[in-house]
Amino acid sequence: MRKFFTIIGGMGTMATESYIHQLNLRTPAHADQDYLNYILVNHATVPDRTAYILDHTQASPLPGLLEDIQQQSQLKPEFFTLPCNTAHYFFDDLQAATEIPILHMPRETVKEIQRKYPEAKRIGITGTRGTITDKIYEHEITNAGLTPVLPTETIEAQTMRLIYDNIKAHNVVDARLFHTIIQEMIQEQKADVVILGCTELSLAQEREPETTYPVADSQSILVDRTLEKALALKPEKA
Repeated sequence: MRKFFTIIGGMGTMATESYIHQLNLRTPAHADQDYLNYILVNHATVPDRTAYILDHTQASPLPGLLEDIQQQSQLKPEFFTLPCNTAHYFFDDLQAATEIPILHMPRETVKEIQRKYPEAKRIGITGTRGTITDKIYEHEITNAGLTPVLPTETIEAQTMRLIYDNIKAHNVVDARLFHTIIQEMIQEQKADVVILGCTELSLAQEREPETTYPVADSQSILVDRTLEKALALKPEKA
């Protein structure tokens, strides 16, 4: 197979499935051959990213992710995607291990906010406790000249419950809880836009979409950027 890309997924598997589902749905295809060429590495046994970020005595996800990047690089994909926000804690190490570009989901998300919501100044961040702690979104927002808005301890606890207890544990989206988190970030924390900074939150948005308040769905944005790059690889039809 030529002119393909590789997805380093499985963190978690249902969120990766949501990413692929949206990618396939948005592909302008009218025959089997119109779809995209890609390899999915569904590395479900990668240790929990948040657990390691919060406590470095826990098993590190980095060795497994590095192995995936190095193995796949031998096949020469055109680019990589990493549909896990928390895993971007290791982005610099992963990119240093290959010459093949890796799409940076948080960076692309902040760029999209600037394009879609040019008046927004206060950017709310939701995600795992690991994503909040590693400041990956906080740095990208600050570098763009915007103001990051962090969740309160209550909102963070609600978000972790939605991600881990509902979606990861039972593949269930508590719609009321999901919408409450967004509402609290807008009304209580005064965010202009809220980043869904975890692919499980993107899955929640897919199943129980938030339509009242402005959100930036990181996985959906990664889908769009993936699609743009992948379609550019396809030869033009005569």
